[in-house]
This record gives sequence, structure tokens and C-alpha cells, in this order.
Amino acid sequence: MTTNLDKVRILVVGDVMLDRYWFGDVSRISPEAPVPVVRIARREARLGGAANVARNAAALGAQAGLLGIVGADEAGDEVQQLLEGGGIRSYLKRDAAISTIIKLRVIGRQQQMVRIDFEEAPTDTVLRDKLEQFKTLLPDYDVIVLSDYAKGSLVAVADMIAAARAAGKVVMVDPKGDDFTRYAGATVLTPNKSEFKLIAGSWNTEEQLTAKAQAMRKELKLDALLLTRSEEGMTLYTDGAQFHMPAQAREVFDVSGAGDTVIATMACMLGTGAGWQEAVETANRAGGIVVGKLGTATVTREELFAS
Repeated sequence: MTTNLDKVRILVVGDVMLDRYWFGDVSRISPEAPVPVVRIARREARLGGAANVARNAAALGAQAGLLGIVGADEAGDEVQQLLEGGGIRSYLKRDAAISTIIKLRVIGRQQQMVRIDFEEAPTDTVLRDKLEQFKTLLPDYDVIVLSDYAKGSLVAVADMIAAARAAGKVVMVDPKGDDFTRYAGATVLTPNKSEFKLIAGSWNTEEQLTAKAQAMRKELKLDALLLTRSEEGMTLYTDGAQFHMPAQAREVFDVSGAGDTVIATMACMLGTGAGWQEAVETANRAGGIVVGKLGTATVTREELFAS
């Protein structure tokens, strides 16, 4: 299966972000307020949000495309350059009315001191253009990943799912928010534990959890529901069956972006024709590797399939 990864074509659609990291040293407390002073020594920029999903798919050797919205600004230019450098086909829409979403993390002594977010919702005109372009791109891709970070660029997600399913595509959704009905009809939904609990309520036993997960899967007409459960691993629910993978035991350094790695890896495996169980096992292994790295990171094919 691994040899087929370079033939898999994955289109990622969703909220595009630029992750900026400022690394520095902390040696004193500010005289102005009881906060540490971080003296910046190094800066780094990485693709974030939906762009990080595309980056993860490309790192595994898949042919990845990204459809999203950025501002007509310097950060948008940097996103474009990072996509080109990562071998990702860019279908970025530039919205002059907004700024590119930026998450700035200041890190001192290998520890995140503060995160500063810059974000604005895209305009209606650009969103309409994006939906039309999505429909024209469908024939070129096998697997569609809709990466929702609730930043406003997936307002037409129901139309996208309907169009992609009508075209016979595998549609994977990383959901957000308190209403999952807009994701109805997707192939698979990949909520984390807190996202699922927000919709389905809490549970006390595995039996209760299974009942809630299967009820949601049937109500939303999904082929599968993958619940990512951090230290408890992940559980896949399909028609009349479930499959649980315990978390990979390793040191957890940083969980940011781990969900992006999981859905990208699963998309790659499903694109090769792998079954649900093999796809989840591989995605679980990828998630276990990436949490051992700092920031939004990726997993290579060599790391993932090392014997």
C-alpha cells in the first residue's frame, strides 16, 4: 500500500492559517508587570489549520491540493511560498477585505509562554467563488478533506459534501462547533472527545459511548465516525461494528496539529484503497509520532512505515 501513496490525490478545503513561532530565552521578570521577558532569538513560520493537513498529506508523498482563503497581505504571500516549498498545489483565494489568519506562539525554554491570534471571517463574494472552484476541482481528486476550524471559510460545507459525494469521492470532515448536521452525508467524521461531548453529551461507560456514537453516525448518514480520544487512543464506529486503537505509548511533547496529522494520514490510506482498520491503525501511529515533535509538525513515510 505504501508504494501507492504518490498516486493518491487529496484536496484539502478549509480554514487556512499561518503558524508563527518566536523562540527565545527567558532570564528575567519584567519590571513593568510580573511576567517573564522573552528575548527572541529565532523565528519560524509553518502552515497551520487546513494548510497543515495538506502539508501532512504531501509529507507522506500524496499529491495534495489546498483550497482556502487568505488575505492579500504579507502573511498570505508567506503561506503561498510555504505551499510551493512543500509541493502542495495551491488554489488560494486572496480576500483583500481581510487579513490572513495568524497564530503567533512565543516560546521560551521550550515552553509556550503566550499565543496571539489574528483572525477575520472571509467575505461572501470570495466564499461564493470558492464553492464554484471546489466543484470544478472535484474531478481531479480522489479524497476530499474538509478541515473546519470555525473561522468562516466552510459556510458552504453542506453543498461541498453533497457535490463531492455525488461525484463519488471519499469525503472526510474534521468538524467544529455545536451543530454537526451540516456535515450530514460525509463518508467519515473525525471529532475529538470534547467536540463529540459538546454534541452528544457525556457518558459513563463504553456502552453508553458506543450507543451515542452509533446514533450520531446513523443520524448524519455517515459511513464511519472516528472519535479521537487523546491519551485513550481512538475508536472507529462503522455500521454494526467498532474498532478501538489504544494511544501509542511515547513522550508527549506537543499535541498541536496532531488531529491534522491523523486525518491526513487516514485520507492517504483510504486513497490507496486500504480498509478502515488499516487506515485507522496507520493514522494512530502517525499521531503518536507527531506529538513527540514541537509545534505543527509532520510525519514522513520513512518514520511511519519504519519496521
